[in-house]
Amino acid sequence: MNPGDKVYDLALRTEIFAKDIRRFVKNIERNFLNTEDLRQLLRSSGSVGANYLEAEESIGDKDFLFRIKVCRKESKESAYWLRLIEENIGESHSQERIRLHNEAIELTKIFGAIVNKRK
Repeated sequence: MNPGDKVYDLALRTEIFAKDIRRFVKNIERNFLNTEDLRQLLRSSGSVGANYLEAEESIGDKDFLFRIKVCRKESKESAYWLRLIEENIGESHSQERIRLHNEAIELTKIFGAIVNKRK
């Protein structure tokens, strides 16, 4: 799959997002300023997909809505960490950081739309 291809299966899309973040983080040189931010990015990006899988197996509408709200929160948090590390990763990784940030924003909007539809 090419980086520009859109995936409409959210379970797969969130898994791809988490894997792409992991590949991105693996290639970033660690320094005093970005180490904790990269850890937080790894956690939040993985949590998006994990909570979506939980939402798919929800035990009711309230549980589903709660899990989707967590997905939205975690994708928004991933975007936040991607913005924070911008200054500390070097120019060679900036295009990938922007792509991943845009994906985090798109996921946030998708989960927000699901929440709004369910209300």
